[in-house]
Amino acid sequence: MDQSTLLTPPFPSRLPKVGTTVFTVMSELAGQHQAINLGQGFPDFPCDRDLITEVNTAMLLDHNQYPPMIGISELRHGISDKISTLYGHHYDPDSEITVTAGGTQGIITAILSCVSPGDEVIIIEPAYDSYRPSIDLAGGVTIAVSLITNRDQHNQVDSYAIPWEAIASAISTKTRLIIINTPHNPTGMVWQAGDLDRLAQLLQNTNVLVLSDEVYEHMVYDGLRHQSVASHPALASRSFLISSFGKTYHVTGWKVGYVAAPANMMKEFRKVHQFNVFTVNTPMQYGISNYLKEARHYLELAAFYQTKRAYFQAGLKRTKFKLLPVPGTYFQCVDYTGLEIAQSTLSEFDFCTWLAKEVGVAAIPVSAFYDKPIESGVIRFCFAKQEQTLSSALQRLQTL
Repeated sequence: MDQSTLLTPPFPSRLPKVGTTVFTVMSELAGQHQAINLGQGFPDFPCDRDLITEVNTAMLLDHNQYPPMIGISELRHGISDKISTLYGHHYDPDSEITVTAGGTQGIITAILSCVSPGDEVIIIEPAYDSYRPSIDLAGGVTIAVSLITNRDQHNQVDSYAIPWEAIASAISTKTRLIIINTPHNPTGMVWQAGDLDRLAQLLQNTNVLVLSDEVYEHMVYDGLRHQSVASHPALASRSFLISSFGKTYHVTGWKVGYVAAPANMMKEFRKVHQFNVFTVNTPMQYGISNYLKEARHYLELAAFYQTKRAYFQAGLKRTKFKLLPVPGTYFQCVDYTGLEIAQSTLSEFDFCTWLAKEVGVAAIPVSAFYDKPIESGVIRFCFAKQEQTLSSALQRLQTL
């Protein structure tokens, strides 16, 4: 057969709106222009060598074949004990906890396990960029509500608030799931205990499920406590709780996380999990399960990052950026509209492009976390970096 006559059949996209992510775009710009990359959310410092030793030991003990589909027993029991100690809710390690290939795999698996074509899913924008495509792949309908943007007397962004009236209005008989995220990426806001109460009241007489993205659970500052759905019985009974060892232990490339949920929900979750990933890296599971026994490894994380936040904020205060509150995560949002330069009127994407090319620092526009970009003049920096990295970036930003 003449190869020139062979044509690829039509191949319509399942995700026609999805292109190259802004994280990839800004990281490529950083590489092209030797910019310091404070855009993508990952540490540039090493993890604890003891964790590496634990994984190496697991490999040498020949823990290198398939583990159980739901995760090794030692790790699931460790996760159950951790959640029970911190939040007061016991998840059965055999029927209610599954180890996942990172938080993102947990998110899409949870959505695919409960959302059917035509079901509505409420998300709160700005939102992590995997939520909407995951809903689309399930055939669901995304119902987006936006955080309330509070502004000061100069019309600069001051803080964000949960849009309770909009959430209440969005709930209908078609609503299957609501996705919440605390601490929140990208804004850094955190939910309070009263917020969980209010959500529970809204859902009280409905069949709406909750997906609670808590991957930054150990990065909450200033004496505040992380408010997990696991700490709220009415929400725990209808929620997928998602967390990430990659974020907690500075090993984002390992892609190991977990999901906890009531047994009937977890049963359906595992049906999808076994066919989209089946199981998760064996030696990493053994290594993490041993490392998890020392609670200080996650209990001391907030103080570790609060020190980095303080250093970064002190340097930013010597610029014309307006710093927004950051009670959680390792992201600092700033309003750039008060800068006394022509670029202060640029869109967030264009400002970040200019910043990477001309100033040598890469950031992420908060508008990228909306389906239809909402311009508020706010960009996001990641401060999960070595002090030298932050110092070099600050020196460049202080020239503005």
